[in-house]
Amino acid sequence: MTTVKKLGLIAGSGELPMAIATEARARGYTIIAVGLDPLAEKALETAADEVKWVNVGKLGTIIDTLTKAGIKEAVMAGKVPKSLLYRSKITPDLRAVKVLFSLKDRSDDSIMLAITRELEKDGIKLLSTTDFSSRLLTPEGVLTRLSPSKEEWRDITFGWKIAKQIGRLDIGQTVVVKDKAVMAVEAIEGTDEAIRRGGKLAGDGAVVVKVSKPQQDMRFDVPVTGLDTLRAMTSVRARVLAVEAEHSILLDREKMVAEADGAGISVVGYRPGA
Repeated sequence: MTTVKKLGLIAGSGELPMAIATEARARGYTIIAVGLDPLAEKALETAADEVKWVNVGKLGTIIDTLTKAGIKEAVMAGKVPKSLLYRSKITPDLRAVKVLFSLKDRSDDSIMLAITRELEKDGIKLLSTTDFSSRLLTPEGVLTRLSPSKEEWRDITFGWKIAKQIGRLDIGQTVVVKDKAVMAVEAIEGTDEAIRRGGKLAGDGAVVVKVSKPQQDMRFDVPVTGLDTLRAMTSVRARVLAVEAEHSILLDREKMVAEADGAGISVVGYRPGA
Protein backbone atom coordinates (compact mmCIF):
# COMPACT_ATOMS: atom_id res chain seq x y z
CA MET A 1 0.00 0.00 0.00
CA THR A 2 1.32 3.42 -0.98
CA THR A 3 1.56 5.86 1.91
CA VAL A 4 0.18 9.33 1.15
CA LYS A 5 2.60 12.05 2.16
CA LYS A 6 0.61 15.02 3.43
CA LEU A 7 1.93 18.51 3.99
CA GLY A 8 -0.01 21.30 5.63
CA LEU A 9 0.51 24.78 4.25
CA ILE A 10 -0.49 27.86 6.26
CA ALA A 11 -0.63 30.51 3.56
CA GLY A 12 -0.45 34.27 3.93
CA SER A 13 -0.23 36.79 1.09
CA GLY A 14 2.15 36.81 -1.85
CA GLU A 15 3.42 34.17 -4.26
CA LEU A 16 5.63 32.13 -1.92
CA PRO A 17 2.82 29.77 -0.75
CA MET A 18 2.08 28.81 -4.37
CA ALA A 19 5.77 28.23 -5.09
CA ILE A 20 6.10 25.97 -2.05
CA ALA A 21 2.94 24.04 -2.92
CA THR A 22 4.18 23.49 -6.46
CA GLU A 23 7.58 22.18 -5.35
CA ALA A 24 6.12 19.97 -2.63
CA ARG A 25 3.56 18.42 -5.00
CA ALA A 26 6.37 17.72 -7.49
CA ARG A 27 8.06 15.79 -4.68
CA GLY A 28 4.98 13.65 -4.12
CA TYR A 29 3.22 15.47 -1.31
CA THR A 30 -0.50 16.03 -1.08
CA ILE A 31 -0.92 19.67 -0.07
CA ILE A 32 -3.66 20.62 2.38
CA ALA A 33 -3.59 24.39 2.59
CA VAL A 34 -5.16 26.77 5.04
CA GLY A 35 -5.62 30.03 3.17
CA LEU A 36 -5.56 32.90 5.65
CA ASP A 37 -8.51 35.11 4.78
CA PRO A 38 -8.32 37.91 3.61
CA LEU A 39 -4.59 37.60 2.89
CA ALA A 40 -3.95 34.50 0.78
CA GLU A 41 -4.23 34.61 -3.00
CA LYS A 42 -7.13 32.79 -4.67
CA ALA A 43 -4.53 31.22 -7.00
CA LEU A 44 -3.67 28.99 -4.04
CA GLU A 45 -6.61 26.81 -5.09
CA THR A 46 -4.78 25.88 -8.30
CA ALA A 47 -1.50 25.10 -6.53
CA ALA A 48 -2.72 22.99 -3.58
CA ASP A 49 -4.72 19.75 -3.58
CA GLU A 50 -7.20 21.16 -1.09
CA VAL A 51 -7.70 24.63 0.39
CA LYS A 52 -9.67 25.59 3.47
CA TRP A 53 -10.23 29.32 3.92
CA VAL A 54 -9.95 30.47 7.53
CA ASN A 55 -9.95 33.99 8.96
CA VAL A 56 -6.42 34.98 9.90
CA GLY A 57 -7.41 35.60 13.53
CA LYS A 58 -8.87 32.14 14.14
CA LEU A 59 -5.84 30.22 15.37
CA GLY A 60 -7.95 27.45 16.91
CA THR A 61 -9.79 26.85 13.63
CA ILE A 62 -6.53 26.87 11.68
CA ILE A 63 -5.04 24.16 13.90
CA ASP A 64 -8.28 22.14 14.01
CA THR A 65 -8.45 22.21 10.21
CA LEU A 66 -4.96 20.77 9.92
CA THR A 67 -5.43 18.09 12.58
CA LYS A 68 -8.75 16.93 11.07
CA ALA A 69 -6.94 16.52 7.74
CA GLY A 70 -4.37 14.28 9.42
CA ILE A 71 -1.51 16.76 9.06
CA LYS A 72 1.64 16.01 11.05
CA GLU A 73 4.01 18.36 9.20
CA ALA A 74 3.34 21.89 7.97
CA VAL A 75 5.02 24.89 6.40
CA MET A 76 4.15 28.51 7.06
CA ALA A 77 4.64 30.88 4.11
CA GLY A 78 3.51 34.28 2.90
CA LYS A 79 3.10 37.65 4.55
CA VAL A 80 0.93 38.10 7.63
CA PRO A 81 1.32 41.79 8.55
CA LYS A 82 1.60 42.35 12.28
CA SER A 83 -0.21 45.64 11.73
CA LEU A 84 -3.41 43.55 11.57
CA LEU A 85 -3.24 43.42 15.36
CA TYR A 86 -3.57 47.19 15.60
CA ARG A 87 -5.68 48.54 12.76
CA SER A 88 -7.89 45.67 11.66
CA LYS A 89 -11.40 44.60 12.51
CA ILE A 90 -10.23 40.98 12.57
CA THR A 91 -11.32 39.37 15.84
CA PRO A 92 -9.03 36.68 17.27
CA ASP A 93 -10.60 33.50 18.62
CA LEU A 94 -10.09 32.26 22.18
CA ARG A 95 -6.95 30.28 21.35
CA ALA A 96 -5.38 33.29 19.62
CA VAL A 97 -6.29 35.54 22.55
CA LYS A 98 -4.66 33.13 24.99
CA VAL A 99 -1.49 33.12 22.87
CA LEU A 100 -1.40 36.92 22.70
CA PHE A 101 -1.80 37.24 26.47
CA SER A 102 0.98 34.70 27.07
CA LEU A 103 3.58 36.72 25.15
CA LYS A 104 6.45 38.50 26.89
CA ASP A 105 6.26 41.05 24.05
CA ARG A 106 4.75 41.31 20.57
CA SER A 107 7.94 41.00 18.56
CA ASP A 108 7.76 38.83 15.43
CA ASP A 109 9.82 36.04 16.95
CA SER A 110 7.75 35.95 20.16
CA ILE A 111 4.49 35.68 18.20
CA MET A 112 5.74 33.08 15.74
CA LEU A 113 7.41 30.90 18.38
CA ALA A 114 4.18 30.93 20.40
CA ILE A 115 2.18 29.84 17.33
CA THR A 116 4.77 27.13 16.63
CA ARG A 117 4.32 25.80 20.17
CA GLU A 118 0.53 25.74 19.71
CA LEU A 119 0.94 23.66 16.55
CA GLU A 120 3.28 21.28 18.39
CA LYS A 121 0.70 20.79 21.16
CA ASP A 122 -1.56 19.25 18.52
CA GLY A 123 1.17 17.07 17.03
CA ILE A 124 2.03 19.32 14.07
CA LYS A 125 5.71 19.91 13.36
CA LEU A 126 6.53 23.17 11.57
CA LEU A 127 9.18 22.61 8.91
CA SER A 128 11.65 25.15 7.52
CA THR A 129 10.30 27.33 4.75
CA THR A 130 13.39 26.57 2.70
CA ASP A 131 12.76 22.80 2.83
CA PHE A 132 10.44 23.36 -0.14
CA SER A 133 11.90 26.51 -1.65
CA SER A 134 15.65 25.91 -1.82
CA ARG A 135 15.73 26.69 -5.55
CA LEU A 136 14.43 30.18 -4.69
CA LEU A 137 17.31 31.06 -2.37
CA THR A 138 19.18 34.19 -3.43
CA PRO A 139 22.46 33.30 -5.17
CA GLU A 140 25.65 35.14 -4.35
CA GLY A 141 26.89 37.88 -6.64
CA VAL A 142 25.61 40.70 -8.84
CA LEU A 143 22.47 39.42 -10.59
CA THR A 144 21.85 42.38 -12.90
CA ARG A 145 23.82 43.89 -15.77
CA LEU A 146 24.56 46.98 -13.69
CA SER A 147 26.92 46.61 -10.74
CA PRO A 148 26.93 48.97 -7.75
CA SER A 149 29.44 51.82 -7.80
CA LYS A 150 32.26 52.01 -5.26
CA GLU A 151 30.17 54.42 -3.18
CA GLU A 152 27.17 52.09 -3.34
CA TRP A 153 29.27 49.13 -2.23
CA ARG A 154 30.29 51.20 0.79
CA ASP A 155 26.63 51.89 1.51
CA ILE A 156 25.88 48.16 1.24
CA THR A 157 28.59 47.35 3.79
CA PHE A 158 27.39 50.13 6.08
CA GLY A 159 23.71 49.19 5.73
CA TRP A 160 24.46 45.52 6.31
CA LYS A 161 25.80 46.18 9.81
CA ILE A 162 22.77 48.31 10.70
CA ALA A 163 20.31 45.77 9.26
CA LYS A 164 21.88 42.93 11.24
CA GLN A 165 21.55 44.95 14.44
CA ILE A 166 17.86 45.75 13.92
CA GLY A 167 17.37 42.09 13.06
CA ARG A 168 19.07 41.05 16.29
CA LEU A 169 16.61 43.29 18.14
CA ASP A 170 13.73 41.78 16.10
CA ILE A 171 12.64 45.18 14.79
CA GLY A 172 12.87 44.47 11.06
CA GLN A 173 15.10 43.14 8.30
CA THR A 174 15.57 46.10 5.97
CA VAL A 175 17.33 49.44 6.01
CA VAL A 176 17.48 52.21 3.41
CA VAL A 177 20.75 54.13 3.31
CA LYS A 178 22.53 56.80 1.27
CA ASP A 179 26.03 58.19 1.70
CA LYS A 180 26.47 56.12 4.87
CA ALA A 181 23.43 57.65 6.50
CA VAL A 182 20.32 55.71 7.51
CA MET A 183 17.23 57.01 5.73
CA ALA A 184 14.75 54.44 7.07
CA VAL A 185 14.61 51.35 9.27
CA GLU A 186 11.91 48.79 8.65
CA ALA A 187 9.50 48.26 11.51
CA ILE A 188 5.87 47.15 11.59
CA GLU A 189 5.02 48.79 8.24
CA GLY A 190 7.05 46.24 6.26
CA THR A 191 9.81 46.36 3.66
CA ASP A 192 8.05 48.14 0.81
CA GLU A 193 6.69 50.99 2.91
CA ALA A 194 10.10 51.46 4.55
CA ILE A 195 11.63 51.72 1.07
CA ARG A 196 9.11 54.37 0.01
CA ARG A 197 9.65 56.35 3.20
CA GLY A 198 13.44 56.16 3.07
CA GLY A 199 13.61 56.72 -0.66
CA LYS A 200 11.64 59.95 -0.43
CA LEU A 201 14.08 61.23 2.16
CA ALA A 202 17.13 60.11 0.20
CA GLY A 203 16.07 61.41 -3.20
CA ASP A 204 17.69 59.63 -6.16
CA GLY A 205 20.09 56.80 -5.49
CA ALA A 206 19.07 55.10 -2.24
CA VAL A 207 20.54 51.71 -1.35
CA VAL A 208 18.24 49.05 0.14
CA VAL A 209 19.74 46.27 2.27
CA LYS A 210 17.67 43.30 3.42
CA VAL A 211 19.07 40.54 5.64
CA SER A 212 18.11 37.57 7.74
CA LYS A 213 18.20 38.01 11.49
CA PRO A 214 21.35 36.77 13.25
CA GLN A 215 19.03 34.43 15.18
CA GLN A 216 16.90 33.62 12.09
CA ASP A 217 14.54 30.68 12.54
CA MET A 218 14.08 29.28 9.03
CA ARG A 219 10.63 27.98 9.94
CA PHE A 220 9.15 31.45 9.66
CA ASP A 221 9.80 35.08 8.72
CA VAL A 222 12.51 34.16 6.20
CA PRO A 223 13.28 37.37 4.24
CA VAL A 224 11.50 37.36 0.88
CA THR A 225 12.08 39.79 -1.97
CA GLY A 226 10.11 40.06 -5.19
CA LEU A 227 8.60 42.33 -7.79
CA ASP A 228 6.65 44.40 -5.26
CA THR A 229 9.89 45.37 -3.53
CA LEU A 230 11.53 46.27 -6.83
CA ARG A 231 8.56 48.40 -7.83
CA ALA A 232 8.64 50.21 -4.49
CA MET A 233 12.27 51.03 -5.22
CA THR A 234 11.45 52.23 -8.72
CA SER A 235 8.77 54.57 -7.35
CA VAL A 236 11.40 56.47 -5.30
CA ARG A 237 14.31 56.08 -7.74
CA ALA A 238 16.36 53.83 -5.46
CA ARG A 239 19.35 52.33 -7.24
CA VAL A 240 20.64 49.26 -5.37
CA LEU A 241 19.01 46.25 -3.73
CA ALA A 242 21.32 44.04 -1.67
CA VAL A 243 19.80 40.91 -0.13
CA GLU A 244 21.54 38.24 1.90
CA ALA A 245 22.83 35.41 -0.29
CA GLU A 246 21.65 31.88 0.59
CA HIS A 247 19.57 33.13 3.55
CA SER A 248 16.78 34.93 1.72
CA ILE A 249 14.23 34.02 -0.93
CA LEU A 250 14.03 35.74 -4.32
CA LEU A 251 10.68 35.33 -6.09
CA ASP A 252 10.26 35.59 -9.88
CA ARG A 253 14.03 35.98 -10.25
CA GLU A 254 14.16 36.20 -14.05
CA LYS A 255 11.33 38.71 -14.27
CA MET A 256 12.70 40.69 -11.35
CA VAL A 257 16.19 40.91 -12.86
CA ALA A 258 14.75 41.93 -16.23
CA GLU A 259 12.71 44.72 -14.61
CA ALA A 260 15.72 45.83 -12.56
CA ASP A 261 17.84 46.00 -15.72
CA GLY A 262 15.16 48.11 -17.38
CA ALA A 263 14.99 50.46 -14.38
CA GLY A 264 18.76 50.82 -13.96
CA ILE A 265 18.73 49.08 -10.56
CA SER A 266 21.52 46.82 -9.32
CA VAL A 267 20.46 43.64 -7.51
CA VAL A 268 23.08 41.87 -5.44
CA GLY A 269 23.14 38.64 -3.47
CA TYR A 270 25.50 39.82 -0.77
CA ARG A 271 27.75 38.02 1.66
CA PRO A 272 30.31 39.98 3.69
CA GLY A 273 33.92 39.10 3.00
CA ALA A 274 33.09 37.11 -0.13
